[in-house]
Amino acid sequence: MHVPDQYLSDPVSVTTAAAAGAVVVAAALRARRGAARAPHPAMIGATTAAVFGLQMVNYPVGSGTSGHLMGGALAAALLGPAWGLLSVSLVLVVQAVVFADGGLTALGTNTLLMAVVGTLVGWVVARGVVGAARRRSAGGDGRAAGAVGAALGGAAGVVAAAALFVGLYAVGGTVGVPTGALAAQMLGVHALIGIGEAVITGAVVAVVVAVRPQAVALTARDGAPARSGALRPAGVLAGLAGLAAVVLSSAASSAPDGLEATAARTGFAGAARDHALAGWPLADYGEAAGVLVAVAGAVGVLVCAALAAGAAAAVARSRTTAEV
Repeated sequence: MHVPDQYLSDPVSVTTAAAAGAVVVAAALRARRGAARAPHPAMIGATTAAVFGLQMVNYPVGSGTSGHLMGGALAAALLGPAWGLLSVSLVLVVQAVVFADGGLTALGTNTLLMAVVGTLVGWVVARGVVGAARRRSAGGDGRAAGAVGAALGGAAGVVAAAALFVGLYAVGGTVGVPTGALAAQMLGVHALIGIGEAVITGAVVAVVVAVRPQAVALTARDGAPARSGALRPAGVLAGLAGLAAVVLSSAASSAPDGLEATAARTGFAGAARDHALAGWPLADYGEAAGVLVAVAGAVGVLVCAALAAGAAAAVARSRTTAEV
């Protein structure tokens, strides 16, 4: 659901950028205040790399349409809502700046849809499921419900983001289309994409919980993932990131994703403006050429992991310095 430039009017794009920016800043401040309870930097880096890698793997959801992971619920389940939101936001910045994926003027919109809505809705739903499971089991740890909650959160986040896009387009779409037709098409296809999001999110969370449940924010007793023993699940996520971005991406569906297909079917696909960085060597992940896709995937995974782990370490240092 990477919105390109010029689908939405400039005033709407400015508004979404301001709203997304405010939430990202709030998440950063919350992450800094809770630095002592933050996930291990290796988990933050590996989770961010995994979200990037898995987003490269488009899967078919119908005739001529594909979907891909948004990753908000996954990042929130593994890292908690603040670091999850920052993780997905960083992925979106790397995609827009390095790979010309998602418009530059639409970066605020994409951050609002995928990082803010996807993460927060995913977290609220997942925590609700885990909390209910713990209450039913008279104080149990809720680990078994972690994967189910994350999966349902992933599906809910996708549909919520699609609904918000419909609302934004109704207010500031640059090409007039019937809102009812747009809503039916957008929500219908993203309900199917949400099923894929649920399967991927639930599967990844189940694997990581099996490796080290206390390293996962969703299943940690107090929501604070343990730093001890985090390197093993971080290694699992890093391996998954490499597998998805370097190997599986070459076999991904080439069909338009849900937003592109909706735009084509409802008549506003032509509004998209070419990306300002479309001439870069790795733009559009090497234009889907086999070797270049693998190279782009490897570059993206390494950049995302390094930036996220570096940001986590910097936040921890700044908090420690402030306390001295």
